[in-house]
Amino acid sequence: MDRPAAKEPRSLLQPVDDAVRRQAKALVRTARHAALACLEPGSGFPAISRVSVATDFDGRPLLLISGLSGHSKSLAVDPRCALLFGQPGKGDPLAHPRISVTGRARRVERDDPAMEVCRERFLARQPKAKLYVDFPDFVFIAVDVERASLNGGFGKAYDLEAADLIDAATAVEGLEASSRRARDHMNEDHLDAVETMLSAQRPDAEGWRILTVDRTGFEVGRGDALDRMDFSAPVGVGGYTYHAAFIDLVRAVNTPPASTD
Repeated sequence: MDRPAAKEPRSLLQPVDDAVRRQAKALVRTARHAALACLEPGSGFPAISRVSVATDFDGRPLLLISGLSGHSKSLAVDPRCALLFGQPGKGDPLAHPRISVTGRARRVERDDPAMEVCRERFLARQPKAKLYVDFPDFVFIAVDVERASLNGGFGKAYDLEAADLIDAATAVEGLEASSRRARDHMNEDHLDAVETMLSAQRPDAEGWRILTVDRTGFEVGRGDALDRMDFSAPVGVGGYTYHAAFIDLVRAVNTPPASTD
């Protein structure tokens, strides 16, 4: 008798949707630190270090590291690396979301036009780095993401592609500069609106300021705490502006839900 065909093992991976993408972006873009894994030259063994992080305008992880560090020397030989983001809370640490991002490290040279943007965004998230950001041995590293693995808690595992984490480019010129102007305007003239927007997802919405803005949302900070809010649509697509994006978020909070009668 023929043996019955072996059943394919059931995949534990869940389908990726927009809610999963938002969670993945929030884990990366609100992180103040991550565990960096790279390969030691010569031995080939994995080595892990804690690094301070931010993200560039597209959402790539940004690191500021000393050229004297072991991980800097490792990445110079082999740029392959991985970053683990996620902050454990109370109880079982495995019950809390975390994401592992795999990619290749790329040094941002001091004469690169992107250097000033990296510096500004990093210091907005990590203001204490002003003490050493301009030391000659410190360099910015951008991680070009290739894939990621998100674990949102027990039974919530997802494989993500780079496009799930990195915002798609637009043809709109000067969008990153516009994001900084929008941030400064909101912080200088409309902190009440920032509190209103944030009240939709936090009970403690007072005292926060916008730190960095991208195409799909923005990060806010208060002390060492970070959070993220998403726009209702990507800025730069179909003429959608930062002005309209912030107004829509405020209106969404102030508009009462429709009656079900």
